[in-house]
Amino acid sequence: MPNINRTGLGEARVEDFIERGYLRLDGAFSTDLAADIRGILWKAMGLSPDDPDGWTKPVIRLPFMTAPPFVAAANTPVLQAAYDELVGAGRWIAPTGLGTFPVRFPSLDDPGDAGWHVDMSFGTDDPDFMQWRVNVRSRDRALLMLFLFSEVAEEDGPTRIRVGSHRDIARQLLARGEEGLTLGELAADGFASTAHCDEVLATGEAGTVYLCHPFLVHSAQPNRVGRPRFMAQPPLLPRADFDPAPPPSPVQLAIRRACGL
Repeated sequence: MPNINRTGLGEARVEDFIERGYLRLDGAFSTDLAADIRGILWKAMGLSPDDPDGWTKPVIRLPFMTAPPFVAAANTPVLQAAYDELVGAGRWIAPTGLGTFPVRFPSLDDPGDAGWHVDMSFGTDDPDFMQWRVNVRSRDRALLMLFLFSEVAEEDGPTRIRVGSHRDIARQLLARGEEGLTLGELAADGFASTAHCDEVLATGEAGTVYLCHPFLVHSAQPNRVGRPRFMAQPPLLPRADFDPAPPPSPVQLAIRRACGL
């Protein structure tokens, strides 16, 4: 039977999200659906799970996918309920697919994309991604999400997360108001302001989803000896700019607490 979690988050888990900057949902979509999606991704890469000799690159990036299985995985009842609880009912746009997909293969080569960062949310038309921006109200992004489509253990190159780092980033962004900061400006010191944070790994069974605060500092890492790792890292988009009139969402509360507001 498909293993789908159908429980709500509850106050304790929402509070944990506010303080730690992420929560893990096991069984957010079924393992059967994850297997169907892996099959589509293998085909898109022109590779086979049964032919390791073809896995010659440390990472292959696949674009946003809109086929029905991707839409279904992003919109299960448990995920939509979680979006409501963390972002606010009616304040997010239902995902029309999933992406991008950094598929990581076991390799001793440098993947060239491992480094601490925050996902930027606006100004992304600039060809220089170091000029992409984020501001203190998280314009154009409601959540960062990590969808696991294969089992991911510690040796499979899981995403690294700095726990509570969203608070440090919120304080840095506060002084820059609406214009915010570029990735280049935030990364100038190597995200030293978050070096004190504990680190966790985004591991789990296929069907696990990590719902993360938009300011959470995270990093890819090489998959040196593990299995091919399939995951997607889409944003959840807001329906409109954060409105100060309604009660603040947990995403907004995390920013306000960090900034002493």
